[in-house]
Amino acid sequence: MYGPRGAMLGSGGVSDGYEVGSKRQRMMEPNPYFAVSSSTAGFQPYGYGSFPPTHAFPVVRLRGLPFNCTDIDIFKFFAGLDIVDVLLVNKNGRFMGEAFVVFAGSLQVEFALQRDRQNMGRRYVEVFSCKRQDYYNAVAAEVNYEGIYDNDYNGSPPPRQKRISDKDQMEYTEILKLRGLPFSVTKSNIIEFFGEFDLAEERIHIASRSDGKATGEAYVEFASAEDAKRAMSKDKMTIGSRYVELFPSTPNEARRAESRSRQ
Repeated sequence: MYGPRGAMLGSGGVSDGYEVGSKRQRMMEPNPYFAVSSSTAGFQPYGYGSFPPTHAFPVVRLRGLPFNCTDIDIFKFFAGLDIVDVLLVNKNGRFMGEAFVVFAGSLQVEFALQRDRQNMGRRYVEVFSCKRQDYYNAVAAEVNYEGIYDNDYNGSPPPRQKRISDKDQMEYTEILKLRGLPFSVTKSNIIEFFGEFDLAEERIHIASRSDGKATGEAYVEFASAEDAKRAMSKDKMTIGSRYVELFPSTPNEARRAESRSRQ
């Protein structure tokens, strides 16, 4: 069963599992620990040095989550594993389809990584290792945003501001990289996605692994760098049930991906 904020409780309630409140504050202390009640026999609180060196801090990052995802959905996705904290990543109050999940130990991380590219609803979710500092940075960003929300806007959402993203600052060529595509995507689907642009199928490369399975990525060549930059307006729009991320790329990167697919 689940407690507040989706925190998972043992069959006997809080006394049989993890303390529910103030998890994130503990994780940010200079010497954080995972609080386990004294009734859990044989289990000692961990300091960072207690974890095996492969995962000094037991956290993973998730990408490709449905935009209506909740903590509860993530607990269900990792059913059977001991989760200490779930942090859904937001930017200016908007969920980005990513999350950090902290587990009770290194072995739990190994099991979690085996669920990479399994489905949550109709979307496959990427699960990959990340650094402790990545999690800390995400927590700090959330705390800073909530502080602005509470203090400067009297409980009302802050006004939306036009943000300059890293992608706006990048140098564009005529190539865009697509990520997060359905595994069943076709070149016709991609041409339809970029409807107003004149694309030819031979200018589209759908990446695949050496065993022929799709990676969920593709490279598209436009008529010009200006067209590619205009096509970035499609970033985070959907093909089927999946939102697609767009990135500026280069002919060399596209050729390398095509070469890997042929191996």
